[in-house]
Amino acid sequence: MKRGTTLKRRTDTTLTLERKMVTHHDVLTWDLERCVGCQIGPKICPKDALSHTGGTVVDGHLATKLSVDVDPQSCVFCGMCVVMCPVNAISLTLNGERHVPVQAYEAFPEIIESTTFDPTVFDWSLKDFVIENCPGNVISYDEEAQTLVIDYPHCIRCRQCEVASNGAFTVEQPWEGTVTLRREACVEGCFACADICPTRALHVNDEGELVLADYYCIKCGACMQICPVKPIIEMEDVVLQSQGVTQVKSVPRITNAEALPIYVERWRVRHHPVQSGTWIQALAKLADDKASMVEIERKRAIKRRDLIVALKGDRELQEREARRRDELLRALKGGEEHVDKAKH
Repeated sequence: MKRGTTLKRRTDTTLTLERKMVTHHDVLTWDLERCVGCQIGPKICPKDALSHTGGTVVDGHLATKLSVDVDPQSCVFCGMCVVMCPVNAISLTLNGERHVPVQAYEAFPEIIESTTFDPTVFDWSLKDFVIENCPGNVISYDEEAQTLVIDYPHCIRCRQCEVASNGAFTVEQPWEGTVTLRREACVEGCFACADICPTRALHVNDEGELVLADYYCIKCGACMQICPVKPIIEMEDVVLQSQGVTQVKSVPRITNAEALPIYVERWRVRHHPVQSGTWIQALAKLADDKASMVEIERKRAIKRRDLIVALKGDRELQEREARRRDELLRALKGGEEHVDKAKH
């Protein structure tokens, strides 16, 4: 095998690219159990090396999991997909150590995201409820320390713990944006988007209805990818400016957004400052043209009945918790108005 040739291996659980050179040994790995076949990786890849695979729908449900494939001849191990993966399913190492070239050479910024837990304000009767409602299984109870601990590298910032814990957890998501569900436009009997959604943002409730709990959306776009009603894409010229250089680039834009059953808009990502044309081009591919949206307010979201009921677990507990929060709000001066607002 010629030195520098990229080898590709795929198993049921991992997809790996490996490139050995004299001083470099690059390994790029996808955890296929975490991967949801989102829109972001294939969109952002500068070499179009990533594509979708699988994701067949039978009788309205996911029959084969949506995933990704990679062209080993096109991949340059830049690490853009690693930085932007919304479910932290991709890792990249150089000589056995984590190394992401686009960040190491300051072509990409460090993304701002966090999950914190304040045990002093937590109602410990909700411990199991919170753990059960972590879709990534990254929250656990440390018996010795008597606290909840978070597996930070694998947290997908869905914010379900925020609502389940009544605000003891605080989550800062990287992407700001919106998600819209138009059930009247859905293919009758189709629930594939709920099957693929990595959180409870899209789920089927006890009445068998498809429901959107927007606060939990991480803007991955896997729902749009699996939906049988496809977006119409047209290329649009945009003017990009970086470090005094102006370029015109063609980027894809969806032209039938209002006809889609599910539509995810990404319009801003939180990040540390960086001066990079590469980053600006990547954002042009990923972000929508709308930058005037208002992100869902955290304090109101924690009280919203629909978000509490959307969580998994004991329905009686959830209803009781929702009623308790309503009663606490009503007890405050002017609280009735806030109860009404929290329901919307």
